[in-house]
Amino acid sequence: MTELFRDPTARTAERVSAEVPSEVDVAIIGAGTGGLTAAAYLARQGKKVAVFDPHYVAGGSATQFARGKDPRFRFDIGLHYIGEVGPDEALGRMLVELGCYDQVGFVPLDPDGYDVFHFPDFTFRMPADPGAYRDRMVELFPDQARGIDKYIRYARSADVARLFNAAHDGRLGPVQNLQMLWKAWRVVLHMKHTLNQVLDACGIRDIKLRGLIASQQGDYGLPPGKVIALLHAGMVGHFQYGGWYPKGGGQALSDTLADCVEGNGGVICLRKRVESVVIDGGRAVGVDVVSHKGEKQRVKAKAVLSGADLKHTMSELVPKEHLPKGYVDKVLGYEMAGSLFLTCLGVKGSFDELRALGLGAFNTWQFDSYDFDQEYADGETRGPLPVRGAYITSGSLKDPEPGSHAPPGYATLEVMCMVHGEPSAWDVQESTIEKRKYRHGERYQELKLGVEEGLIERTEQLFPGVKERIVFQESATPVTTRRYTGAAWGVSYGIAATVPQSMLKRPSERSPIKGLYLAGASTQSHHGIYGTMCSGRVAARRIIEDLGGRMGPPPLKQLP
Repeated sequence: MTELFRDPTARTAERVSAEVPSEVDVAIIGAGTGGLTAAAYLARQGKKVAVFDPHYVAGGSATQFARGKDPRFRFDIGLHYIGEVGPDEALGRMLVELGCYDQVGFVPLDPDGYDVFHFPDFTFRMPADPGAYRDRMVELFPDQARGIDKYIRYARSADVARLFNAAHDGRLGPVQNLQMLWKAWRVVLHMKHTLNQVLDACGIRDIKLRGLIASQQGDYGLPPGKVIALLHAGMVGHFQYGGWYPKGGGQALSDTLADCVEGNGGVICLRKRVESVVIDGGRAVGVDVVSHKGEKQRVKAKAVLSGADLKHTMSELVPKEHLPKGYVDKVLGYEMAGSLFLTCLGVKGSFDELRALGLGAFNTWQFDSYDFDQEYADGETRGPLPVRGAYITSGSLKDPEPGSHAPPGYATLEVMCMVHGEPSAWDVQESTIEKRKYRHGERYQELKLGVEEGLIERTEQLFPGVKERIVFQESATPVTTRRYTGAAWGVSYGIAATVPQSMLKRPSERSPIKGLYLAGASTQSHHGIYGTMCSGRVAARRIIEDLGGRMGPPPLKQLP
């Protein structure tokens, strides 16, 4: 069984020294959630797989890092809550299929308010009860009851859920579109609408109510005037019965997937960077791998799967001459979702003391206004400062097992905000990122410290007394994320889920090159832990089908 609270680097030495095979069935670029999920499915079906990643920890955005000795803290990078984790629910079913559901434990966030939104003149607790959610909104905005009911009928529509299930299962296509046209008029009516357009159609004009409905926009990094309404509705459905957190944090989920890969004969090679995809006769036939010591090796493969950043894959790893004319320019032209700044705080105090300050097993969102379209527009034009809001969560309080994130008497806090992700906005040149030279830039440090201090002050305003308890602090900019994950602009959400870049308009798991497949946040399965896991499952199915097989029910082997 996966150890819930093992150090993030517990398997680093073993995986860094793992022997790189000369030939595999499938070579996988990137040990993020999509790559690991695909590898787990493929290995479980008897395929020989090898996963390559330049980082020293497997998991991509669903990893942790540890800091300090006494006390020692473990901070989450990108997994802060997920939904539908039951064994008969969407995400949980994938773990059941992989034979590792019992290796991951999940704890519920506060059902009375798993997300708590602080606006300038009211606070709203998002309950794990669809009926209570509706009633609380109507209580705040009684004159908007009709519009609220129209919105909820759309957002919670079974047809929206069916459409997203089709996307997550790789079944989008002409047949599904015809079925939607026939059965799901409410979905079809808004198929190409933004969230703002749906709210207009529902007759919701109150700017405060519109802001409340869009308050989870940080989960996809787009304002309501840009995000396709279907994605927002899919997220609402994903969390309609509450949020959950894996025991041990995001790393525990990643470790379970990695253990599943290795437990079924696959290999994970860390500190190994794929330099290029090998193309022969118009088909991907392997990868060229470079170790952190500069050692190069070619790995032959029947198929190659890239779970790495889409722009990085198509503009740097695949020789341009093998791609359709204009394809690289199209990929490089995709709009990216918003970027995140992360401040990690180690604080002193028992759980009871921290709860007395107002903290708990929930996520806190703080906003300066209700107009998110204007907030995002300001962020694009004014650079990374000033901070205009904050997202505050505590892995320790969501998972209050002794030793889960900090030793007794201490706890972790992760504080985030949306910022501009372009390196130049942080006075950083692309050429300096890989070798970490940017970190010593005076302007970069000045900008970083400014955002960090702003987030700490907002945390103190919401939870007075926290600031004096801080014993450790460290922050990561989008440039940091870019260095570790290779993602354009340090974006964890992939290409933006705008109307022109959603559903069938996103890249499919089959790339334009035979034998080369894609997984991750920029595919048709969309972003998030659930979306990227689905992309890995779909990619694995496509690979098995194209190699002449069929991904039927996996063998009933359970991890030890």
